[in-house]
Amino acid sequence: MHTRTLGPGLRVSAVGLGAMGMSQSYGPNPGDRDAMIAVLRGAAEHGVTFFDTAEVYGPYVNEELVGEALAPLRDDVVIATKFGFRIEDGGPAGLDSRPEHIKQVADASLRRLRTDRIDLFYQHRVDPDVPIEDVAGAVGELIQAGKVRHFGLSEAAAATIRRAHAVHPVTAVQSEYSLWTRDPEPEVLPTCAELGIGFVPFSPLGKGFLTGTVTAATQFTSGDVRAGIPRFTEDNRAANQALVDHVTTLARERNATPGQIALAWLLAQHPWIVPIPGTRRLERVGENATATQVALSADELADLDSLAERVGVQGDRYNQHHMSLVDR
Repeated sequence: MHTRTLGPGLRVSAVGLGAMGMSQSYGPNPGDRDAMIAVLRGAAEHGVTFFDTAEVYGPYVNEELVGEALAPLRDDVVIATKFGFRIEDGGPAGLDSRPEHIKQVADASLRRLRTDRIDLFYQHRVDPDVPIEDVAGAVGELIQAGKVRHFGLSEAAAATIRRAHAVHPVTAVQSEYSLWTRDPEPEVLPTCAELGIGFVPFSPLGKGFLTGTVTAATQFTSGDVRAGIPRFTEDNRAANQALVDHVTTLARERNATPGQIALAWLLAQHPWIVPIPGTRRLERVGENATATQVALSADELADLDSLAERVGVQGDRYNQHHMSLVDR
């Protein structure tokens, strides 16, 4: 596995692993905890060193899962987690990035992750009620105390990134980015390039759509978050199929999978981009990891760059509530 550097010196595998789906969001949760631990440890054997979780995933149980799985490998891996939600009655109940809350979350996350430091601590969503300068200052204090190594932001706008970075260096920004979600390109990616900040795309495979395994005929099971996302209505899936068909055709020509093409395109955008596809299957981890070996030509990249604009992408990437939490 190739490695890349996020921000000022956080070295990670070029492709990471998002652990959220092991505890929520994609249908019934896996009943076999040992199987998910095996996937996480198997990912490390495939060369993955960058693992992403959050206190709100579950809530809490995803951090516990990641902590148990990676405890024997702790010095060989980088663990990212997130703060920023108020959790009540077993679920998120609004945003909360007050400095005192951030510090409470850090201590609780350290216990669940079975570690003495959080390698990358993201603000999960920008809290409009707390100045970002106060957030950056609080994380800076945690870094000074040795509890956190690096500061990150998720779904933050360029202006917010600049304000935070002026108080404490931001190592990475995490947002949705893929062949069919290009929102970061006009402002966020240029800001990261200017300030020396890494970028971590989540849902780099379009929540499964870009792998070709989701079609208009797919029936989402109970608890699958995609059932409530406008882009995943049956009509929009049918309309968006042209994009996947194009990627699938290129994948056949390159003796690769559609998912590998989608990841290879992301990896080619900038050397400081590190996607974190999620999966519950070790064979998918291996497939995603070997996307680093798919070298797309300049013509292929140019063709993929214009693909979404040519064929169109139908439907918003979030429902109205979740869009309201995105800093814009």
